[in-house]
This record gives sequence, structure tokens and C-alpha cells, in this order.
Amino acid sequence: MSKQEWPLYEVFVRTRSGLSHRHAGSIHAADDQMALDNARDTYTRRSEGVSLWVVRSDRIVASDPAESAAFFEPAEDKIYRHPTFYDVPDGVENL
Repeated sequence: MSKQEWPLYEVFVRTRSGLSHRHAGSIHAADDQMALDNARDTYTRRSEGVSLWVVRSDRIVASDPAESAAFFEPAEDKIYRHPTFYDVPDGVENL
């Protein structure tokens, strides 16, 4: 199998416990384990992460940006979903 045939993976890194995973970049790999190993070697060389996610790009399901108004419109009717009604205590980080 040549590298040109390897699937593309998206890499997500969590830099500290309690934080969200963030998209770090993409890599090609022959299989899931190779993707995880290559992502570790590429994106956490300086101990920047505590957790890695890799997902094949062809398995990601995304909304169509051209239809964003219709897709996200129902959320505007549910104002209780917005965190404006909650008090955040002092000293709370990474919320």
C-alpha cells in the first residue's frame, strides 16, 4: 500500500485535563493505530497533550454551510440554551 492510498485522519489534542479537545491538524496513516502513533509523534512532541483523538476524515458528517440559516434557526427559539442566565463563580476556569 503506498502512502498516496492511505486515508486522511483529523487530529484533536487536549492540552490539559478539563479542557476540550482542539483540532490540531491532519495526517495520513495506513490504519487507526498508526494514525494515533503518528499524531502523538507529530502533535505532542513537547508534552503538549494529555489526550489525543484521531478520526478518519471520510467518517466526519458535517452540516452544509449553504443551509446554515435553516439548520440553526430553531436554536434561536430556545434562549434557555444560552448561558446568559447563569452566574459563574469566581475562580472557575475553563468553563
